[in-house]
Amino acid sequence: MLDLTESNPTRAGLAYPSAEILGAFADARSLVYEPRPAGLQAAREAVAGHYAARGQAVEPSRILLTSSSSESYAWLFKLLADPGDEVLVPRPSYPLFEFLAQMESVQVKHYPLIYHDGWSIDAEALAAAISGRTRAIVLVNPNNPTGSFVKRCELDVLVPLCAERGIAIISDEVFTDYAFGPDPERIPSLAHVGEALTFCLSGLSKIAGLPQMKLGWIVISGPAAQRNEATEKLELIADTYLSVGTPVQHALPKLLAAGENVRRQIADRVHENLQHLHAAVGDHSPAQILGVEGGWYATLRVPRTQTEEEWCLDLLEHHDVLVQPGFFYDFESEAYLVLSLLTEVQTFRDGIERIVAGL
Repeated sequence: MLDLTESNPTRAGLAYPSAEILGAFADARSLVYEPRPAGLQAAREAVAGHYAARGQAVEPSRILLTSSSSESYAWLFKLLADPGDEVLVPRPSYPLFEFLAQMESVQVKHYPLIYHDGWSIDAEALAAAISGRTRAIVLVNPNNPTGSFVKRCELDVLVPLCAERGIAIISDEVFTDYAFGPDPERIPSLAHVGEALTFCLSGLSKIAGLPQMKLGWIVISGPAAQRNEATEKLELIADTYLSVGTPVQHALPKLLAAGENVRRQIADRVHENLQHLHAAVGDHSPAQILGVEGGWYATLRVPRTQTEEEWCLDLLEHHDVLVQPGFFYDFESEAYLVLSLLTEVQTFRDGIERIVAGL
């Protein structure tokens, strides 16, 4: 069986610089417990350096460390919402928000991404979805699995809307380093936003291919008074849990450096697989590859001669290929198949060959 759903980089056949990664933890300072709610200063400075290398000026005082993006969401929902309040999340997108929100007694409402030769935010539908209990709008930039970035024209509408109504922006930017080619209209990060309270999320899981190290972060932006209040309250939440381990914080500068090698491998892998997908699924195929700007996934639109579930089961039972149906990601119509571009190259090629034959 060929698995075209692999999203775990540690199981994707990458060549990890093991000596550098393991050596990063040989630090005697890890034997001393020195709790800091926002994270150790040296670790936050390392994160600030990561942004500086990408042309983003982010002061360490605006950075708060967490154990993962999931924990970042949980803490932000605690910060921003009371039970019964709402957050707006994109559809389609990764099927995680409902679970995280439910655990904080927060309601999820969706706003649609629409596709016309490329994905975009339906700004009118988003504005219509806002209610008196809306506390935050979640952006996934680039989105998973559509691979679509937030554009400047979209941000020009969204930021004033949120500033006027006192709604926070949560921008999940874990895949932002995996763009397929440049585009001046894209917004790689919202860390510069000053008009509305904004929280940018990232971490080692994607940018260094190290999900097992359990370290993420939140970059806090917006008007100074709101930013300072949010920082103070987030530190109180963080001080209650103190979840980020000391060893990974001391190791962070070296892990970020070692992660550059892993990130290049992942970027090369997903780019190569996407190119092969386009070559294999020609213009005369009954399937269509939806436009993708970045990330680790590609989406095939297949004929509606059967349901997505039937497509997936048919490919599994008769062609020994495992893919994901679009309804896993809340696609609003059928029929879509989601493929992981992180899959090992030969496995991906063989799997695509079987899918094309099945089509």
